[in-house]
Amino acid sequence: MENLVKKLRILTSIPGISGYEDFVKEELKTWLKPYVDFYEDKIGNLIVEIGKGEEKAIFMAHIDEIGLIITGITEDGKLVFRKVGGIDDRLLYGRHVNVITEKGKLDGVIGVIPPHLDIKGEKDVVPWHQMAIDVGAENKEEIAELGIKPLDFAVFKKHFAVLNNKLISCRSLDDRFGAVVLFEVIKHVTKNRVERDGKMIFAFTVQEENGMKGAKYLANTFSPDYAVAIDSFGCCNFLTGEVRFGKGAVIRAMDDSAIYSRRFAKIVKDIGEKSTIPIQIGTTGGGTDSSAFEHKSEILTLSVPIKYLHSEVEMIHLGDVNCLIELLKMVIQKI
Repeated sequence: MENLVKKLRILTSIPGISGYEDFVKEELKTWLKPYVDFYEDKIGNLIVEIGKGEEKAIFMAHIDEIGLIITGITEDGKLVFRKVGGIDDRLLYGRHVNVITEKGKLDGVIGVIPPHLDIKGEKDVVPWHQMAIDVGAENKEEIAELGIKPLDFAVFKKHFAVLNNKLISCRSLDDRFGAVVLFEVIKHVTKNRVERDGKMIFAFTVQEENGMKGAKYLANTFSPDYAVAIDSFGCCNFLTGEVRFGKGAVIRAMDDSAIYSRRFAKIVKDIGEKSTIPIQIGTTGGGTDSSAFEHKSEILTLSVPIKYLHSEVEMIHLGDVNCLIELLKMVIQKI
């Protein structure tokens, strides 16, 4: 469990919004290097291929996160931005952010009007396009001295918390937890020389949060029998049924992007039950990378419940993550 927490802490701390995943990939390459060969495709997906012959399955976890792109600089030294991915405007107002430049990382804040000065008494949510990032500069010249330019990016300032010795809360658990799971499975397959019938493809995908662009590129490259995304399961309310936190891995049977393969879901459910791995089935919102393959493969998304998705305080249960790792090991052996 300690090793899992360490890896989650490392990977969630790295800034990398859609299209800007290079720092995350560099860390993953250091993890993969002792075990397997890897390469990047033209869109930037980091790919591992194990085995030969027909393409049996592809397993994907996206490594981008939601965040902000700097689009301009005001005369008084503020940074104008636009959102990348699904961010609730309520989460932006009064937040600490890190601005990522070619020179490094800078602290910034999205300022607020204090109630003392709010003479209109407005309580409506401030839209993102009326906000700006303050990095302590007073004009454009100071911004230039700091090395900030349009098309640099910003992320919520990261705080990694271990709660009650079993829960993790941090921004970008979606889907860095999936990347950690994928790495652990790759390591297991290579260290234990798991016998395979055909080729297994493992992909750390890019640009999921802005339209599953990395997965769509993969779907034009590979034609596996099975396509599996390892991604979050937004939990828990009336949309998600009986799925519960801390009760095991989740088969994500349906969301806004796809109705996943019922036959494949049953196979995975049977594998979990026979291996006494706690497993749940549910529906949620959003979409995942496996839906890009629905025209050519049997698709499925395997998940863990995540509370407070797309916020600074995303939360997972370590027991669920361990269940998912064990389930994937068994799935790879069986299929």
